[in-house]
Amino acid sequence: MRKICGFILFWLGIGITIGIYLEPGFILICTLVLMIIIGYNLFSSCN
Repeated sequence: MRKICGFILFWLGIGITIGIYLEPGFILICTLVLMIIIGYNLFSSCN
């Protein structure tokens, strides 16, 4: 389950990265970084 959540959060972060070109903002950038970091950690820390 953690791997699925990590995968989803990682790709949401990538989607937000694409969305930055449409409407950049501080909250958007913070959310992007947070989702990518959490998603990567959840996806890669599974045994």
